[in-house]
Amino acid sequence: MPKIGVKETRRQQLIQATLESIAELGLQDTTILSISGKAQLSSGIISHYFGGKQALIEAALRHLLEQLRQDLLKRLGDGRVTPRQRLLAIVEANFSEFQRSELAGRTWLSFWARAPHEPGLARLQRINNKRLYSNLRYAFGRCLAPAAASDAASQAAAMIDGFWLRSTLGDTPSADFAAAERLCKSFVLACLQTHATEETAPA
Repeated sequence: MPKIGVKETRRQQLIQATLESIAELGLQDTTILSISGKAQLSSGIISHYFGGKQALIEAALRHLLEQLRQDLLKRLGDGRVTPRQRLLAIVEANFSEFQRSELAGRTWLSFWARAPHEPGLARLQRINNKRLYSNLRYAFGRCLAPAAASDAASQAAAMIDGFWLRSTLGDTPSADFAAAERLCKSFVLACLQTHATEETAPA
């Protein structure tokens, strides 16, 4: 009888090897051979579990998206948090230790570079963008007017992505990421403070 969990173990090995290959070689130069070599598994097993290289690459990118989602869920706990706590948790999840890592950074960069040219990757990029905006919009929407919440969410999402990109490409990533997280937090808190000030201002 096959061992329980062997299939999932093999899949995770291949996903990890794919991330490592993309980080080292780039997405375009990542091949079935480079992946199987890093995983120390036969190249045929990729087709067996994923059907081909493209499906495996998309699985690896979904793994990054899932890691981001799990990081946020851990910070939210049981979900009974204030809008302020939720917004800070969203920023922290996007600048987590894993998202700051060289492995994640190089993979995301390769992903973004290829997404405009490959429908499957473009779809994952849309999911990623929509999820970030939706999370921010929900948090802002709990205390801002609908139009203000939408604007704040769009601006915050752009700041998070932009600062993350600049930090990844910077000369001092560690310091850059720390500053980026601080600035993004300052922005979302300023949005909430502006709302509070408007609520208490005399008519």
